[in-house]
Amino acid sequence: MPVAPFRLGYVPGVTPAKWVRTWSERHRLRLELVALTSPTAAAALAERRVDAALLRPPVDPETVSAIPLYTEVTVVVAARDHPLAALEADEQATAADLAGEVLLHPLDDVYPGTGHLPATVLDHRPDTTAEAIELAAAGTGLLIVPMSLARLHHRRDLVHRTLAGAPGAPVLLAWLTEHTTEAVEDFIGIVRGRTVNSTRGRRLDAQRDPPEQSDPPAQTGTRSRSAARRGGPAARSSRGQGESTTAGGRRRRPSSARGKRPGPRRKGRR
Repeated sequence: MPVAPFRLGYVPGVTPAKWVRTWSERHRLRLELVALTSPTAAAALAERRVDAALLRPPVDPETVSAIPLYTEVTVVVAARDHPLAALEADEQATAADLAGEVLLHPLDDVYPGTGHLPATVLDHRPDTTAEAIELAAAGTGLLIVPMSLARLHHRRDLVHRTLAGAPGAPVLLAWLTEHTTEAVEDFIGIVRGRTVNSTRGRRLDAQRDPPEQSDPPAQTGTRSRSAARRGGPAARSSRGQGESTTAGGRRRRPSSARGKRPGPRRKGRR
């Protein structure tokens, strides 16, 4: 029976690539990415369609556990012919710049401060941020979103400027408290920067398939060759029976093979 993958949901603008890459390097359990919309992310967790999700607030603290990952800068998106486009790219728009303007408030809006700005919120609420982007490009109104969403929907007929004093847009890792599995804990460690040398990191590394072990190299002939270089038993046995060496390393014939040096021949009696 196939093992179910670890299902990670993510909302638009969030990029989980670096964490997914680390997971694949350490874990043999397959990770499956599931694209979510901001309004449906909480329901996906509650219905266990995903094991964890990268999303934006709010979440229900009674049933969902979450840890903050980072906070994005909030920007205002406007048509390129809007007065805000006259600001330099590194200049910030202020709340005063929005006075008398019309704000778009899509149903998947993630900015909590729309109602506290000196602008009129359009009664018609676009279904999605993508639809609101189309309206902003047409000059219908301004849109306030996290920086990542402005970049995701970048168009040549739009500009975006940082909104001074606006609350940031946090990104969270969230999961059902009652469904805190080992895989969820493993992913928490990855997003927190836990290294492979940590206790859990070593456990993850051990879960990977062990490398194939090759046979040790053959030792045939190694001992005898080494012994020959050292002048060991193998070397002596190869020199022939009864042979030995002198202290200087010269071969010496055995005594049985050595005779007396012949002297001068004597003349016999006649």
